[in-house]
Amino acid sequence: MNFTRADSLPWLREAQDRLRRAAASNRLPHSMLFLSVAGLGAADLAAWTTAFTLCAGERRPCGICASCKLLAADSHPDAYVVRLEEDSQQIKVDQVRGLIDALALKSYRGAYKVGVIEGAEALNASGANAFLKTLEEPTRDTVLILTATPTHRLPPTIASRCLRLNLRPPPPAAACAWLDAQAGAAKDWGPALAMAGGAPLLAAELEREGLSELDADMRDSLRRMAANAIDITLLAERWAKSNPVLRVTWLENWITARVRAGLGAAGPLQTAEPVLLPDALLKPKIRALYEWLDAARQFRRLASTGMNQHLALEALLQGGRPALGH
Repeated sequence: MNFTRADSLPWLREAQDRLRRAAASNRLPHSMLFLSVAGLGAADLAAWTTAFTLCAGERRPCGICASCKLLAADSHPDAYVVRLEEDSQQIKVDQVRGLIDALALKSYRGAYKVGVIEGAEALNASGANAFLKTLEEPTRDTVLILTATPTHRLPPTIASRCLRLNLRPPPPAAACAWLDAQAGAAKDWGPALAMAGGAPLLAAELEREGLSELDADMRDSLRRMAANAIDITLLAERWAKSNPVLRVTWLENWITARVRAGLGAAGPLQTAEPVLLPDALLKPKIRALYEWLDAARQFRRLASTGMNQHLALEALLQGGRPALGH
C-alpha cells in the first residue's frame, strides 16, 4: 500500500489536515466517505488515512514504525481492502461479508482495524445491505473508509452514515504548477485539464497518452459519424483497442460544450451526475445530447468492470446518432 503518495498531492492537504485535527481532539470518525471524480487521488487519500490510523509513530504516518512497514509491504493484519474483482461489474456480498468477518476479530496489533471499500458505488444491493449494519454498529476501534464517485448509485442509507469529504480539483494555476513540477518543464496544460475536469492526475495521464493526436482523431471520427460516412461497428472496435476510457472522457467534454453552447452558457461542466432539465429546455437536440452525455458517463463508470467494451461502445455510438442529426 503506497500511503506516501498522498503527501505529494497538495490538493489533498485540506482533507489530511481535517483528519489530523479530528484525531487530535479524539473525534476521528468511525466511517468516512471520500467523494471524488477520477484523477484526484481518492484511493491515495484512503491509503494515507489507513496508515495515519494504524501508525504507532509520533508524526503519523511516520513510515518507519512496524505498522507503516507492514502497510508498505501490503501485509498489515489489521488493514483490509475490498474493491471490484477482475471481470466483475459489482462488489459482491461475499466480499463484504469477508470484510465484516475480518473486522469482527480482535486487532492483531492491539490497536485499530481499518476496512476500505474502493469504488463503493459498485456495491450490489445485498452487499450494501450487509455493510449497512456494520456502519450502524461498528466494532470497537474500527475505522471504515469508502471511496466513491459522486453518482446516485451509492445508497443514501450508507452515505448518510459516513463523514463525507468532497475532494475538489485545485485552482488551475496550482494544478499547472504541480503538473510542471512533475514534468520537469513548463507546458500548456489547459487542454488536458479542461478535458480532465481540472483533475491533475487525469490531466497528466491524458498528456502521456498524446492528447493532441487523440483530439484530432476524435473530431475526425465525429465528423464522419455526422456525415454517416463511417461504420459504427468498426469505429467501436478501434476505440475499444485504443484508450476507450480516455476517448469517452473526451466525448463527455465535447458533448458538454455543445450542450452549454445550445443553452447559451459558457465554460466547462464536468460532473458525474445525471442531468435533469426543465421540460422547457428539453428541445429535441438538447435532449439527445443530454441522453448521450449520461450514456457516456455510465460507460466510464462501468469501464473498469468486466463488461464487453466493444459492444458497449457500439451501443454508445449508435445512441449518439440523434445528437449528431442522424
